[in-house]
Amino acid sequence: MHIPDGLLDAKTFGTAWAIGGVFMAFAVAKTNKELKERQIPFMGVMAAFIFAAQMINLPIGVGVSGHLLGGVMAAVLLGPWSASIIMTTVLALQAFVFLDGGVTALGANIINMAIIGVFAGYGIYLLFRKTWPNRTGTLVGTFVGSWVSVVLAAAACAIELALSGQGSLKILLTGLLTWHVLIGLVEAVIATAVVGYLTQVRPDLVQQTAKA
Repeated sequence: MHIPDGLLDAKTFGTAWAIGGVFMAFAVAKTNKELKERQIPFMGVMAAFIFAAQMINLPIGVGVSGHLLGGVMAAVLLGPWSASIIMTTVLALQAFVFLDGGVTALGANIINMAIIGVFAGYGIYLLFRKTWPNRTGTLVGTFVGSWVSVVLAAAACAIELALSGQGSLKILLTGLLTWHVLIGLVEAVIATAVVGYLTQVRPDLVQQTAKA
């Protein structure tokens, strides 16, 4: 899902940079108000886990790779604002240090994975938590939210590529969604397993996030 340099035109990546930058500034402000001191080390651990997971890339054509996201898992455990910062940090490190994803396309990658992926998936998670305010709701919400986050992020990626003249929207959506529907299932299983384990050993993490 990482978009490399050269695939987005200036209009598209410039707009994406502006949107991503404004949103992340707001996310930092929100996190500074809500973040508790004991959560800071956990954010670092979560960022390292997501970074390692995203380094496993599957080339799927049109210069774009498919991989796990991890945004909903981070949002369930730390809240969506902290999760968006974690995802942005991971994406920036990959782009600037490991050349995984383009620097010009970083804004678009942030929108797709740190904004749409995190908040859309977390919204789905909250719907299940509200319906079943117990461990079942947490796990089902994590599973469905994680899958939705991958699919919607891939759809956003296809739209950005189409706006930049990289092909028809129909073809790009078909190619990206075909792969990411499957990748999303893998992500959902991994995220649910991690959250399921933590709800047993540290249920307070998920409960506090849901209350916030």
